[in-house]
Amino acid sequence: MEENKTMDRRSFIERLGGLGLAGAAAAAFPWVEACSPAANKEVAREKARIGMIGPGSRGYFHLENMKQIPQAEVVALCDIYEPNLQHASELYPEAKLYRDYRKMLEDPNVDCVVITTPLFRHFQMAMDAMDAGKNVFCEKAMAYTIDECYQMYMKHLQTGKILFIGQQRLFDPKYLKAMSGVLAGNYGPVVNVRNYWFRNGDWRRDVPSPELERHINWRLYREYSRGLMTELACHQIQNGTWATGMLPSQVMGSGSIIYWKDGREVFDNVACIYTFPNGVNMTFESVISNAHWGMGEQILCKDAMVDLPGSRVYLEEPPRKSGIESLIAEIEEGIFSNSAFAGTSFSAENGSKDKGIAIMPEADGDGSVEIMQAFCNACITGKMPDKVLEEAYYGSVFSLLGDEALLQQKTLSLDEKYYLPTYKGRNGA
Repeated sequence: MEENKTMDRRSFIERLGGLGLAGAAAAAFPWVEACSPAANKEVAREKARIGMIGPGSRGYFHLENMKQIPQAEVVALCDIYEPNLQHASELYPEAKLYRDYRKMLEDPNVDCVVITTPLFRHFQMAMDAMDAGKNVFCEKAMAYTIDECYQMYMKHLQTGKILFIGQQRLFDPKYLKAMSGVLAGNYGPVVNVRNYWFRNGDWRRDVPSPELERHINWRLYREYSRGLMTELACHQIQNGTWATGMLPSQVMGSGSIIYWKDGREVFDNVACIYTFPNGVNMTFESVISNAHWGMGEQILCKDAMVDLPGSRVYLEEPPRKSGIESLIAEIEEGIFSNSAFAGTSFSAENGSKDKGIAIMPEADGDGSVEIMQAFCNACITGKMPDKVLEEAYYGSVFSLLGDEALLQQKTLSLDEKYYLPTYKGRNGA
């Protein structure tokens, strides 16, 4: 793989070139095979005939990505909001248009559906689709409640239909490469996992008419949304389960509305601590009234810190610099200032200024194209990739458990009945 700074969009396996997944990493990411050269060759001349339910902002993003996937054939579009439907139909003018998703499910030309509707609609639509014999790609979070997530998973087992949840980082080369090093023990044992997502905005969208407020700004209202935990944390909770190979044993936290007091019902700031059976803690923080720190996901190991989105590793003991490099660094850091010579009674314990080591060359994309490619391949072959649904299930379930901990102001553990019967190996199960 050519290590230029900006990589062109390439096939999944090319973008993962050099990963060398083996041992624990290969066992941890078996779903990668869904986009292997052999898998793509197997379906090269075939199509997954897709119907999309809810082509809003995220849905339209997927529709644009499908233009890059030879196996994706969009044959139907469905939305109750006419502007979204018409916008999507401009991209796929041959697709049949529906206003009722149940009618679309009756269409024999639709093999699989992509559900990108508000969270509270995921469960019923996915259940109806699998009952209608359709394969399903449902955006994250999986469902509005933990029980609904479990029912969706069991429906997948009962019907044998393909079920993907939109956790695209499962297919993001940056994350797979970084996690492979963590799992191989290259950086020592994991001692902490730190996640945060900071923004500065009211999270509102323009509403053309007052009666559409809850329809368009559904994320702000408890009846439809679980707020920051399902919209943002859901992506990041997986980091801890990947890095430790365990599921959290408990979660505690706090949330409130501190700034955007505009009638919304979901918190505008949250902070959660997840604890794993071995005592390792994972944090998630989110504030939407200050964007300074942006988004970060970090695996802290005894010998290094791994920056997942930045695809860099920062060693606790970086390689020694040459004499001239050390002198330049000292000058840049201002050690010859008057205060340094005078000394202080208190000195802050500053963090490392090490610039880190790149784990892999910069790559565009976030795994969204790759996960949709894998879904299309699975729909055509009828082969469900190993572990991909289980990983997404727990990502959703533990983000929902975190939201419950915020609401109840209690330390909570997942009810034993929601541990999947077909997914052993976590926490010694």
